[in-house]
Amino acid sequence: MLYNFDEVIDRRDTGSVKWHYSDETIPLWVADMDFQAPAPILNAIEHVTQYGILGYTKPTEDLYDAIIDWHGSRYDLRLDKENILFSPGVVPSLALMMNVFTEAGEAVLVNDPIYAPFMTKVEQNGRTLVTSALTEIDGRYRLDLADIEAKITQHDVKLYLLCNPHNPGGRVWTTEELEAVLVICKKHNVAIVSDEIHQDLTLSGHTFTPFLTLATGYEHNVVSLTSMTKTFNIAGIKGSLIFAKDEGLIQKISQQQGLNDEYELNLFAYTAMRHAYEQGGEWLTQALAYIEANIDVTVRFLAEHLPKVKVMRPEASYLIWLDCSAYAKDDQILYDTLRAAKVELNAGIKYGHEGHLKMRLNVACPKSLLLEGLNRIDTALSDI
Repeated sequence: MLYNFDEVIDRRDTGSVKWHYSDETIPLWVADMDFQAPAPILNAIEHVTQYGILGYTKPTEDLYDAIIDWHGSRYDLRLDKENILFSPGVVPSLALMMNVFTEAGEAVLVNDPIYAPFMTKVEQNGRTLVTSALTEIDGRYRLDLADIEAKITQHDVKLYLLCNPHNPGGRVWTTEELEAVLVICKKHNVAIVSDEIHQDLTLSGHTFTPFLTLATGYEHNVVSLTSMTKTFNIAGIKGSLIFAKDEGLIQKISQQQGLNDEYELNLFAYTAMRHAYEQGGEWLTQALAYIEANIDVTVRFLAEHLPKVKVMRPEASYLIWLDCSAYAKDDQILYDTLRAAKVELNAGIKYGHEGHLKMRLNVACPKSLLLEGLNRIDTALSDI
C-alpha cells in the first residue's frame, strides 16, 4: 500500500495538543507527526469496536509474539515473554524507575540537554538531579565520559537515565559509546535505564543498539523503555514497554507497578501495539523516507536563507536541533519572535542549560506545511 504523506489533514478543533491554536499558527514542535497512522492499526481498532463490547482486556500470546519478533528481527534483541512488562507510558516508567533503583534523596544522573521529563521526574520524586553536559564536536553530540564518571563519583550517583536515540540532539549512540558507559556504571554499581522510544526512527546510515544486548552479566541493573506510539504516530493511545532480563529485577518492577496498578493497558493500546508490530513495517519504511526528504529540505533551506543557524542533523527521529545564537541573545525573545510569526518550535532552554538559544524543529508533516513554516522562521529571524 502506498501512503500519501503529502496530505494535509485538518487537526484544528479536535482537542489536538499540537494544533490547539485559534489562529493560523503552524506547529512544528511537539513530537507528534501530521501523518495518518498505518492502515492496519486503524483497521484493527475499527474491527474491535464492531463487537460493541469494550471490556477488560489482557495481553494475548499473539501480542507477545509480535513484540518479540519485531525486536529480535530488527535489533537482535532476544526477548522472552517473561522479559516484557507493560506501562501506560515511558515518562511514567521513568518515574517508576526512581522507586525501583533509588531511595529519596539519592542522586540520578542525566545528560544536558535532555528531554525535559528526565529532569522534572527526578526532582518531583525527591531525588537529587545531577547533569553531565554533552559536548558538540563537528555538529554531533558526544558523551563526556570523563565528566560522567566524575559526576558519578562526586555525587554517589545510583541511577543513570540514558536517552538513546537522544532527544533533542538526534544522536544514535554507537556500540562503542554505550559499552564505555556500561564500563563506568559497572565500576561504580550504577543502574542504567535506557529510554529507547525513538529506536524505530533511526535514519539511514546509522545503527541502533539496544542497551540490553550489551548488558550480559549486568542485567540486574539495566532496564530498557520503549513504545510503539512515537514509531507509528499513535501517541494518543497510551502504551509502552519495559524490558528487563533479570528475574529478580522483573519481580521488583512488577511489585512497584502493583502499588499503583500501573501494569495494564487498555483494549485499544493492546490492539494497536500488536498490529503495529505485525503489519506496520511498510508504513514505517515509507514514513522514514519522507522524513529524511524533509530533513534534506530543511537543511538546504536554512543553509540558503539562514546560514548562521547551526543545524544538528539527526541520526534518528524527525526532530532537528537548531542553534539560533547568531540571531538572538535571549531565550524568551527568540521563542516569542517565532510565535509572533505564527510558527511554533520547542524552546531549547526547556531541555536544560545546554539548550540556551536553541530550538527543536519537528519536520514530520506534509512538505507544504514544512516549507510555509520555514519561510515564517526565515522572516522572523531575519527581522531580529
